[in-house]
Amino acid sequence: MPLTLIKGTFQLLGAAPDGDSVRFYPDDPAATKAAGLRVRLNSRGGMQLRLDAIDALETHYRPRGGDLLHQPAALGDGAADRLVSLLGFSSVVRGPGGVVTSAKPEKVSGHILTRFADKYGRAVAFAFPGQRPGRSVDGSDVFLDVRTLKNSVNYQLVAEGLTYPTFYSLLYVDLRQALAAAAETARGSGSGVWASDVTTSGFRLRSRAQLQDELVLLPKLFRRLADYLALDETGGVSLAGFASFLDTRDDRLFTVPDGQSTELATLVEVKRQTVKLVVPPERIVFVEA
Repeated sequence: MPLTLIKGTFQLLGAAPDGDSVRFYPDDPAATKAAGLRVRLNSRGGMQLRLDAIDALETHYRPRGGDLLHQPAALGDGAADRLVSLLGFSSVVRGPGGVVTSAKPEKVSGHILTRFADKYGRAVAFAFPGQRPGRSVDGSDVFLDVRTLKNSVNYQLVAEGLTYPTFYSLLYVDLRQALAAAAETARGSGSGVWASDVTTSGFRLRSRAQLQDELVLLPKLFRRLADYLALDETGGVSLAGFASFLDTRDDRLFTVPDGQSTELATLVEVKRQTVKLVVPPERIVFVEA
């Protein structure tokens, strides 16, 4: 799978990394432009990464018109802590809003493999601590195979059960299959989120506090529930209109291995106040918006 190699450093100060995003500073900011990557750089040349193929529990999500929300903090914060640890940071101190106020070291050498940015200008990438072995030139096309994939923090977070697999159609099949297998193994051992996951077993929604503090579920489904509930100014949790709300979203996807093309609304079963996803997350491949 050919991707663009970008060398640089990971830096945390002033940012609020979570379990699937972190700030990266290319050694040569022009390398992203030369590779045709439409990323947004800050004043110091740093970019926000969205780690490819994974989705961590939300630590700070604000639906339009709603309050700042989170999923169960122990697991969300645990994924964020493990991410920065895998990259090589220690003694990370956070202030209000999860913003890092100090870390040791202040920056660590690393590299990413990417080939596009999302609509928010974040590079969608596989992230690696340290420099890539060999003589690959910064900004060059390199091939990512399954063996090398397993060295990425993306893969390690899935294998440890700290993040959910969340695949998009631009991800190559061999890499997706390896990540899916890692997720299935983690679920089988009850690691991380899988110890209390209710995504496919289903849950009865009783309160907004329960959604934030108790229910462990696929973050995309959490975000859709949060977006829907934000429309109710009374603070209620009725799901009477949730199925119709999902149908208005452009969550196009196909399922594997059968290749059924459909939308998320058809895979979420809503019965009164009970919700569940009818297929496991690793069998869903979303189509980029």
